[in-house]
Amino acid sequence: MPKSITFKGSPLTVVGRMLKVGERVPEFTVVSQDLKEVHLADSKGMTRVLTSFPSIDTPVCDLQVKEFNKRAAALAKGVTVIGVSMDLPFAQKRFCELNDIERVTVVSDYRYASFGINYGLLIKELRLLARAVLIVDKNDVLRYAQIVPELTENPDYEQALKGLDEALKKPSKASEEPFSHCVPCEGGVKPMVERELLAMSARCPQWEIVEGRKLVREFKFPDFQDAKRFVDYISVIAEEQGHHPALLLTWGKVKITLTTHAAGGITTNDFVLARIIDGLSGE
Repeated sequence: MPKSITFKGSPLTVVGRMLKVGERVPEFTVVSQDLKEVHLADSKGMTRVLTSFPSIDTPVCDLQVKEFNKRAAALAKGVTVIGVSMDLPFAQKRFCELNDIERVTVVSDYRYASFGINYGLLIKELRLLARAVLIVDKNDVLRYAQIVPELTENPDYEQALKGLDEALKKPSKASEEPFSHCVPCEGGVKPMVERELLAMSARCPQWEIVEGRKLVREFKFPDFQDAKRFVDYISVIAEEQGHHPALLLTWGKVKITLTTHAAGGITTNDFVLARIIDGLSGE
């Protein structure tokens, strides 16, 4: 996926985890129009068309939701269309009721920006979502990804539907990618020994193993605001993963320390979060 788009020709930066087609997608937390939390897992076993847009009160976004609502009538069973934006749930509800949007589940990312961060669709300068269409199959694998390069332009609906058709005809095999998410480890977990640490460190070469008990890395940024944004993104991911690093924010720098307190040292969870953080930084 690209990391930059334009708005009327002016460049914008898209941030978050950069996903690749063929990878298992992460969970996200958004908010329904009745202010309840909605997760990817709520549609488990279905093929999802995830379509994001900046604001439902602009002409192109308005058309995008209406177009998917119209086309959804012809989609196969087992397919659900989810529209995501930063609009408040109240505005989304008003729009959907006014325009009889019944076949697209429109949800808001305003609370955490979880969808934008986890799916690499958050526009840094605007804190809005890029215009995109993603196809996630029933086994939670990303099968198609389209980020519209110019924010004022429409998605390519025909190409998106071709991607959906391919995902339905040839679903991926169900599999759990190793080191894709943290797992609960309250008590009884042993820290990694030196041999294990050396083997795992190849996955995170920029991280330093300190005293055999901590993973440490420092990230540099052009200013304080960019450094703070990075901390904000990590905070969302860490809370969702249930694994929380120590974060030291200074001007243009963020120092991150990872360890598993329940184990008294480094565990797989620390390497999982380190890899996710590397992805957030664009590496």
